[in-house]
Amino acid sequence: MAFSAWAISLDDAKQQGLIGEMQNGYLGVVVDSPEAQSLVENVNEKRKNIYLNLARKNKITMAQVTALAGEKAFSKTQSGHFIQDAAGNWVKKQ
Repeated sequence: MAFSAWAISLDDAKQQGLIGEMQNGYLGVVVDSPEAQSLVENVNEKRKNIYLNLARKNKITMAQVTALAGEKAFSKTQSGHFIQDAAGNWVKKQ
């Protein structure tokens, strides 16, 4: 799948409230569906590889990388899209 088509699907899924950003730097499924689950698994696998490379390159732990990635993802999330709070609840970003 071309990157641009994948990006549109990711954006559409966020726009429709099917998926959201978690504090650990990964995506989560907000509304369970096979399409949302498949998209989340694909994106999270890519993110995991990126996080592993960043951890190795910077000689830091995966926990440090994912914490920073989570903060960055939250800050970049548009208002109205879902983020997961500290209690694990999905909330719309204000």
